[in-house]
Amino acid sequence: MKLNKFFEDTIAAIATPVGTGGIGIIKISGPQAWDIGRQLFHKSGSLETIQSHHLYHGHIIEPKTGISVDEVLLSFMRAPTTYTREDVVEINCHSGLAVLDRILELVIRAGARLAEPGEFTRRAFVNGRIDLTQAEAVLDLVNSKTRRSLHLASEHLRGGLQVIISDLRAHLLDMLATVEAAIDFPEEDLELLEGKDLAVRLRQQVQDPISQLLEHYEDGRILREGLAVIIAGKPNVGKSSLLNNLLRSNRALVTPIPGTTRDVIEESLSLRGIPLRLMDTAGLRQADNIVEQLGMEFTRERLAQADLVLFVLDRSASLTPEDRHIYDDIGNKPMVMILNKIDLELHPDFAAIRDQFADETIVEISALHGDGMESLKDAVFQTILGGRLDTETSVVAPNLRHKICLEQSLAAVDRALELLDGHHSAELVALEMQEALAQLGEIIGVTTTEDLLDQIFSQFCVGK
Repeated sequence: MKLNKFFEDTIAAIATPVGTGGIGIIKISGPQAWDIGRQLFHKSGSLETIQSHHLYHGHIIEPKTGISVDEVLLSFMRAPTTYTREDVVEINCHSGLAVLDRILELVIRAGARLAEPGEFTRRAFVNGRIDLTQAEAVLDLVNSKTRRSLHLASEHLRGGLQVIISDLRAHLLDMLATVEAAIDFPEEDLELLEGKDLAVRLRQQVQDPISQLLEHYEDGRILREGLAVIIAGKPNVGKSSLLNNLLRSNRALVTPIPGTTRDVIEESLSLRGIPLRLMDTAGLRQADNIVEQLGMEFTRERLAQADLVLFVLDRSASLTPEDRHIYDDIGNKPMVMILNKIDLELHPDFAAIRDQFADETIVEISALHGDGMESLKDAVFQTILGGRLDTETSVVAPNLRHKICLEQSLAAVDRALELLDGHHSAELVALEMQEALAQLGEIIGVTTTEDLLDQIFSQFCVGK
């Protein structure tokens, strides 16, 4: 998509989810938006009295036949105080596939074209209403699964990350001006050439803040994407009962017959604002048939991909070689060891279990009756984050694209500091600082490419 299309075309799309509901919205943006709205909308009284940012009652009329398609509420909004900074019309009609499709068809016949995925938000970015981090935050906001992920997306949408990156760029630009002055006027006795003052500023004002942002990346990834949590253990230790208890529903079949779960059962769960992808897996043991073998292969694949493992043991029975093998398979992954069935008598094998596994987090529960579940949730939360997100503070955490740019910017800053420490030429220092600036600029969209924009906005739905 060429950028000039943003200024030439009028676009339209259904902005609400497909399906039957109370309200459906069709959004129109571009130079012809008001003309299209006037062609299709009939209200009592003159259209000449319509004011920007007011809501009007009327009907969408088929121009050729004069037949009413639907009773609607319509708003006309003049640029630049709109989402896209273009003229915008929003038609609030009754929801339903037929009525929305019919009105959208009339809008397109009247001169609009169907919007591409994310094009409304892309126009907001191109027209300078938001920066690239805020544009990405719109998608994060729509996809938020918990209050914490919503809070993080809201911080980005308000420009939290943009302010930090802009400040970093301002510091770099100021220092780069000093370096370039040394290049242009080498006869001047500039303190820069000593390197000490500039190096201190570069470390304190750029290197350290970038490092701190990178430290928050994993927290942000967890909040945005969630964690893959595997429930593992041999058959009949209570894995499915644990899944059902955490979900508070009978999602997995529970029987006294070992090997009931043959496939991986996956459900979503919010644990104190952290989205989890919770997976009940086939019990790991010597398989009796091909179906069980396949189930255990899936289990081992998921174990390799897991962010956290809930390793379930039956404390009322003896520890077996199978239990030991599963523990070895988990390896160094974060783990909570769960001793299940506290409602039954403790087997002697478990009397000294905490001494045998002194480095592990161990929780005792009854998955069947729900005893100890709050302690388990505490243990999971602490194992995942160590309580780092235990308060509603404004943590600005970069996404993967930001992380890569920050890492490259930091590497350029590190190289600039090495050059300064080695008393190398100002030209080389300037080149590294310019690279650091370019990488920071890519985060907020100051320096970017058409391919990057296509990649980002292709993830949006058509109506956004």
